[in-house]
Amino acid sequence: MKVFTIGFTQKHAEEFYEKIKKAKIDLLIDVRLNNISQLASFSKYPDIVYFLDKLCNVKYCHDIMLSPTETLLKNYKKGVVTWDEYEVVFKKTMTERKITEYICEKYSDYSNSNICLLCSEPTADKCHRRLVAQYFNEVFDSDTIHIWGGI
Repeated sequence: MKVFTIGFTQKHAEEFYEKIKKAKIDLLIDVRLNNISQLASFSKYPDIVYFLDKLCNVKYCHDIMLSPTETLLKNYKKGVVTWDEYEVVFKKTMTERKITEYICEKYSDYSNSNICLLCSEPTADKCHRRLVAQYFNEVFDSDTIHIWGGI
């Protein structure tokens, strides 16, 4: 498995979908808590399903088991918690959700595929998709490629 991550913020639809196509992604896993926000423009559900299928021949899955809790996300955005605190709480949440076992069970059919974790942040350095990618790497002995960098 190859694990990619991508954010849509500060991107144009054309470059976003071209990057997905160029990386030969098989499955895009949307790890956003809210995938229907009007602020998500070209990446909001259900439009993203259509675009991924028609432009890139990519399957789509929205998986909130891989998302932060609403409280954690709000507290981070309001500055109540720092990024370092966010990471600690997010990892604790993932442990409570038994995320390693969950990923193994839910995504084992994609063990020889290219998957991409989608979130909104423009780069992965302060985005939970980077943390989720680490769990995929543990389960599938893979590496992460952050589209548009950020690490």
